[in-house]
Amino acid sequence: MRAYDLIRKKRDGGSLSADELQYLVRGATSGGVADEQLAAFLMAVFFRGMDAQELKAWLHAMLHSGRVLDLSAIPGRKVDKHSTGGVGDKISLPLAPLVAVCGVKVPMVSGRSLGHTGGTLDKLESIPGFTVDLSIARFAELVNRLGVCLIGQTAEIAPADRKLYALRDATATVESIPLIASSILSKKLAAGVDALVLDVKVGRGAFMKSVEEARTLARTMVDLCKALGRGCVALLTDMDAPLGSAVGNAVEVRESIDILRGAGPQDVRELTLRLGVEMLIAGEAPGVGNDPLLARMRLETALADGAALKRFAQLIEAQGGDPSVVDNPSQLPQPKLVREVRADRSGVLAAFDAELVGLAAVELGAGRARKEDVVDPAAGLLLQKRVGDQVREGDVLAELHAATESRLDAGELRLRAAVQLGDAPPPRKPLVLERIG
Repeated sequence: MRAYDLIRKKRDGGSLSADELQYLVRGATSGGVADEQLAAFLMAVFFRGMDAQELKAWLHAMLHSGRVLDLSAIPGRKVDKHSTGGVGDKISLPLAPLVAVCGVKVPMVSGRSLGHTGGTLDKLESIPGFTVDLSIARFAELVNRLGVCLIGQTAEIAPADRKLYALRDATATVESIPLIASSILSKKLAAGVDALVLDVKVGRGAFMKSVEEARTLARTMVDLCKALGRGCVALLTDMDAPLGSAVGNAVEVRESIDILRGAGPQDVRELTLRLGVEMLIAGEAPGVGNDPLLARMRLETALADGAALKRFAQLIEAQGGDPSVVDNPSQLPQPKLVREVRADRSGVLAAFDAELVGLAAVELGAGRARKEDVVDPAAGLLLQKRVGDQVREGDVLAELHAATESRLDAGELRLRAAVQLGDAPPPRKPLVLERIG
């Protein structure tokens, strides 16, 4: 078997067998297949796609390229949540401890920011002392004891994906639906989950710009999970405008704490609850069954009585962080410089382009244009106006946080490009566009 022949076969529209796909994945993991050949294969998949049998075999090979955790000794079903990436999307932070305190185990493997989208790991690491680099044994221990643990992808979990993702990023093949689906699921399923809840973003600030694209990706992942014996449901959610008011790292942790206190922006709270309902049902939470109303009542009670906030503090302490930030969020990193961006005319805020807002956060230092970029945990922005709001000349649109004047200048330039003022509010879109599963 030669990589050259497999590349040519896929390039010409052929289907590869499970053994052939296994050969390529093994070569990616071991270095036995050259990077340029892997890149050529990825480009062939980008243009030719994969049929259902190929994709199942490819995912199986990716999943088993490293260690697949066995958490069966931990009582109860294990459920994770994954977002395809958005701006202001801090949902994992309040959601994971909330679901855990309601009786479902949440072993969560998360990622870092890249481009205009934020990363859960960067947000968590803005908490003083918090570490996401835990051993597998410690990960399993915390899932068993606290019902939740949040870590990054380790060298043991889906190592083929680490190599192939870097090549996809360098060769403009990131947007391929078979490659996206297999990349996400190889990491998530390797963490030993019984079910997965997907938040597939749609709109300006999402990788999937249209509902049709998002629906195809969601259906692909749901079907793949079921083919491998795992439960899965997907919500298609709006990402034309940022989620919530905070975009950055420390600022999003603070907003997450607000949510766990029963406050915070309505859209963040609502999406946390909607995804939480799906996780409680998938996890067969005690006393919930298949009833969404009972699940939502359970979640709302855990927010109201402080149980979810307490579990978040316990999680922070267990992962080496300072739990006092829960009671005193001012201990989170603070920006060196703050600037208000004011409206230069009056009107109605017709759009706040999520992608451009995300790129503004990158300019401020809160994200990465390249993987090797260093993130400033205190950088970011706070939106003071939301789509549909009346704006008067001189009103504050956003508050920018950065370490230097030059970063503030660059961030303001991007942010102003994101703002569209009109004469009337745009039609209101639902937060959850569709459910698939």
